Amino acid sequence: MELKKITDVYIIWKETKRQLVKESTLATYMTNAEKHILPAFGNCTKVEDSAAQAFAFGLLERGLSPRTVKDIMLVLKMIVVFGYRKGWQEWHEWDIRLPKDDVHNELKILTHSEQKTMMNFLGSHFSFRNLGLYICLCTGMRIGEICALKWCDIDLDTRMISVNRTIERIYVVDGGLRATKVVIGRPKTASSRREIPINNSLLRILRPLSRFICPDGYVLTNSEKPLEPRIYRRYYKLLMERLDMPRIKFHGLRHTFATRCIESQCDYKTVSSILGHSNISTTLNLYVHPDMGQKRKCIDKMMKSVMK
Repeated sequence: MELKKITDVYIIWKETKRQLVKESTLATYMTNAEKHILPAFGNCTKVEDSAAQAFAFGLLERGLSPRTVKDIMLVLKMIVVFGYRKGWQEWHEWDIRLPKDDVHNELKILTHSEQKTMMNFLGSHFSFRNLGLYICLCTGMRIGEICALKWCDIDLDTRMISVNRTIERIYVVDGGLRATKVVIGRPKTASSRREIPINNSLLRILRPLSRFICPDGYVLTNSEKPLEPRIYRRYYKLLMERLDMPRIKFHGLRHTFATRCIESQCDYKTVSSILGHSNISTTLNLYVHPDMGQKRKCIDKMMKSVMK
């Protein structure tokens, strides 16, 4: 069978993936392929170890993060392996070194006093956008999930919030097309579709609103038109400046929630389920970062048990 160039393999691979993955996932694959991979390997029928290694190092030298480089290399491997299995590409398992993620690049969170100040403000200055931030601090929901949350997802009788969808703006690179679009789809993984209990403080805010809401509307707008994440992220940034809060990313609210749960000695499996992680190791790797105070308590507790 005649070997095909990676560009030709990519076109067929892309259409196969279109049937299997979320639109946002496919958009990411296509962006990585058409922006980085095809310019480097589009005319190749084989990618040697040395070429793949040089390509990865070159991406790092251009300022791309280790995580992004790994994602690009994964797409390259998927395309090449797809072509190999079809008999269109030559390939053998690469022996290359990929960059390690910066494990010290931890996401900042709100302190206890900062969180209390923020929640008091949000609770006493009602707007639907402020309500969304309050919900995030009470549930750990992602920004795309809160933007896609509808009133019909909130059940005050059972005191549950159902996470059924997410909204995001994706960058579409498809041949000559370069554009962005907003998509509403299912959450990241099957585990991300979940139910989260409503605590008492959030319930007190939500109950009086039941008479004024648009039942099929989105929570952040109380209308049938959603608010997209980039606009909500801008609103959050301006609010944090107004409150003289530290410059913490929106995702830091989710991190804050997870950290408070763990500080309260909630078991990791339960926290993982609330956050919608597919496995507990994700929760441990992302959110369990003991500070020096916790380390001291741990050692003191250990020594007390030894010296009994």
